[in-house]
Amino acid sequence: MPQSRHVSGIGSRLRALFVSDAFAGVLLIAVAVLAVGAANSPLAGAYHGLFHTQLPWSPIARLGTPHAWINDALMTVFFFVVGLEVKREVIAGNLRDAASRRLPVLAAVAGMVAPALVFLAIAGNVPQLQRGWAIPAATDIAFAMGVIGLLGHRVPSSLRLFLLTVAIVDDIGAVLVIALFYNDGLASEWLLAAVLIVAGLIALNKLRVERIWPFLVGALALWFCVLNSGIHATIAGVVAALTIPMRRRGMGSMLEDMEHTLVGWNAYLVVPLFGFANAGVVLGNLGLKALLDPLPLGVGAGLVLGKQAGIFGSIAVADKLGFASRPEGASWSQIWATTVLCGIGFTMSLFIGALAFPRHPTLVEEAKLGVLAGSLVSAVLGYAILRLGRRPKA
Repeated sequence: MPQSRHVSGIGSRLRALFVSDAFAGVLLIAVAVLAVGAANSPLAGAYHGLFHTQLPWSPIARLGTPHAWINDALMTVFFFVVGLEVKREVIAGNLRDAASRRLPVLAAVAGMVAPALVFLAIAGNVPQLQRGWAIPAATDIAFAMGVIGLLGHRVPSSLRLFLLTVAIVDDIGAVLVIALFYNDGLASEWLLAAVLIVAGLIALNKLRVERIWPFLVGALALWFCVLNSGIHATIAGVVAALTIPMRRRGMGSMLEDMEHTLVGWNAYLVVPLFGFANAGVVLGNLGLKALLDPLPLGVGAGLVLGKQAGIFGSIAVADKLGFASRPEGASWSQIWATTVLCGIGFTMSLFIGALAFPRHPTLVEEAKLGVLAGSLVSAVLGYAILRLGRRPKA
C-alpha cells in the first residue's frame, strides 16, 4: 500500500507538471539538449540536412529550405501570439495604467540596454561583431517561467506577475529592434502594399467585422508582402495581431479566442521546433575554448551579467527614489534571483543571432554557443538562489 501511494504521488506530480508553467520550459530544455546532441553525434549530417537541404519545390521561392519555412513563416505565429498578448495587456492587463507599468517598463528597458553595453564592451572593438549587440537583450519567458514553475510557492505571485510583464515589454523592444536594425534593403512597392493591407485590417476592425477569416486572409497577405519588403517577415505577425478586435462578443473577444487557440500550439510546437532547428551548435568545430572568444563571451556575459545588472539596478533605484515600489512580498534575494532568470535568452536570442550574421555561419554558431552557455548559467544560478533563499512570508 505505501508503495502504491508513492507511485500515485509520482503520477500526480507528473500530471501537475504537464499542465504547469514549468512544462513549456522543461520542453525547451529537452529540445535544446536534443539539438546539441544531434549536431555533435553521428546523426549530425542527417540533422543539418533535415533543415538546410534545398526543397525540390516550394510555393514561395524565398523559402527554399525547411529552416527558412520555420524561421520566416512558422515563427510568424510566435510573433502573432506576442502581438495578441501585448494588445491584451495594454488594453485590459498589467500595462493598462501608468502606475502598474512604470516599474516593468523601466526594468525591461534597462534589461535591454545593459546587456547590449556589456556585449559592446567585450566584442564591440571588432567591427564585424557589432551587429550582434541585441542578441543578449532578449528574455525567453517560457524558459524563465518554467524554472519558476518548478519552484512552486517559493516564488511570490507578485514576482511571477512582474516577470511576465517585463517579458511582454521586452518582446515589444525586441520586435522594434528587429524591425529597425535587422532589415535587408527595403523594397518600396512591397512596403506600400503592406501599408495598404494594414489599413484594410484596421478598417475591418472599425467596421466591427466579427468573422475571423477576413482577418486571417489579411494577415497572410501582409506576411507575404513583408517577406518581400526587406523587413523580416515575422514583424507582420505582430502588426496583424494589433489589428485584431478585442470587443466583447459573448464570453470573450476575437483576440482572446485567437490567443487561447494559438498559445498551446505556440508553446508546444512552434517554439520547440524553432529551438530544435536552431540550437544545434557544433561544439567540435568551436571547442569550449571558443567561449572566451569575443562573440560568445560578449553574448554570454550580456545575458548573465548585463540582464541582472540592468533589471535589478533599475528596481533598486526606482524603489529607493520612490519612483515605483518593488514587487510586494518579495525579498531582495528573490528579486535578484528573478532578474538572474531574465538572462535566459534562448528563443529570441537565437532568432536575433541568425538575423545579425546571415552571411557568416561561423559567427551564427559562435552566437548560439554564447546564448546556450549564458542561458544555462542564468537558469542554474537563478534556480539555486531561489531554492536556497527563504520562502515568502504567508
